[in-house]
Amino acid sequence: MGYFSEYMKCRFSFEELTAERKKWLKEIANIRQRDILVYASDSNKNAPTSISPADLLPFRDQLSFIKTKDIDVVLETPGGFAEAVEDMVDSLRTKFSKLGIIIPGSAKSAGTIFTMAGDEILMSPNSSLGPIDAQMMMNGKRFSADAFLDGLTQIKEDVLKNNGKLNPAYIPILQNISPGEIQSCENAQNFSRTLVTNWLKTYKFKYWDIRATSKEKVTDAYKEKRAKDIAGRLCKHSDWLTHGRSIRIADLEEMKLQITDYSKDIKLSEAIDRYYTLLKMAFDMTGIYKIFETTNSQIYQSVSQANPPSIPVTKRTKEEISSAATNFMCPKCGGNYEIQLNFKSNALIEKGAIPYPNNDVFVCPNCSTQTDVAPIRLNLEAQTKLKVIK
Repeated sequence: MGYFSEYMKCRFSFEELTAERKKWLKEIANIRQRDILVYASDSNKNAPTSISPADLLPFRDQLSFIKTKDIDVVLETPGGFAEAVEDMVDSLRTKFSKLGIIIPGSAKSAGTIFTMAGDEILMSPNSSLGPIDAQMMMNGKRFSADAFLDGLTQIKEDVLKNNGKLNPAYIPILQNISPGEIQSCENAQNFSRTLVTNWLKTYKFKYWDIRATSKEKVTDAYKEKRAKDIAGRLCKHSDWLTHGRSIRIADLEEMKLQITDYSKDIKLSEAIDRYYTLLKMAFDMTGIYKIFETTNSQIYQSVSQANPPSIPVTKRTKEEISSAATNFMCPKCGGNYEIQLNFKSNALIEKGAIPYPNNDVFVCPNCSTQTDVAPIRLNLEAQTKLKVIK
């Protein structure tokens, strides 16, 4: 049985889910013998899940709980602003001697740039990074800066082949491009490439002394060349074809980048995989879209912070809350129902309301369609810090 199936049968409350998740985060820290920080976001939510400057405050807040001289960072992100990543890495590198980056799922785009700042990169065959070609917005269109620059290079080559004559088909394209836009694309690409080159050379290759094949001493010049080669490959849009492409361990090793495959360590693999499963469940079953946490602290960012609560609570103070109600629409027949969730055993069922089902499965009175409503319960428990009585 997989970990997800195992945990789904447990029917955890939000607090129980959190406690179980923290237990396995502590196990990772114990095995690795260092404190651990998590930066994770749920890319499936319609919310600001990208790495952004706004993340610096909660990131540094949780960083203040780390007491060991070395640190591991669990990273799960669709990407974001490389400038924010630079600030996060600076916060880590000015405080800690060694940095391990653990990727249980995916760290794409700016998350890949972040990963390259680690002394050690830990992945499994299920983990993935992504290309780091800068993404640009011009005239309402999003595109790869590297692909854009490659296109301009192709036009130049065509002009040279045709004795300096420009194909008329290119004229309307070039008329809509300014020198400033070209420079912006070049700057964005150079920024990503420079960060990765410098971090690989300074941190990942810091303890690399002897070349494995020739047994020659590794010089600073050779480290820089290898770092530039890897950064260039990660930036090359034409190699990956799409910005969302998954780059696996085998791809990175083909680039001659050493990766620690944590799946080969049975205890560590179980701890990381169980933690990651519980992390994804916390996202799936609540409105939380970002988690910053250590083994004994956490900050959640939830869609409920920016929008009115989807489940109105009937009383003002936590001590007085006896029940809450939510509107539910059957996904098959469209029937509308009011489901009442109780926090106290003696709470009266309001007129017209249907009690929350004991097994978390709501059966539509009209069409008998069964729907898993556990996310409603877990989201409410996360908001109120109270446990629903079933």
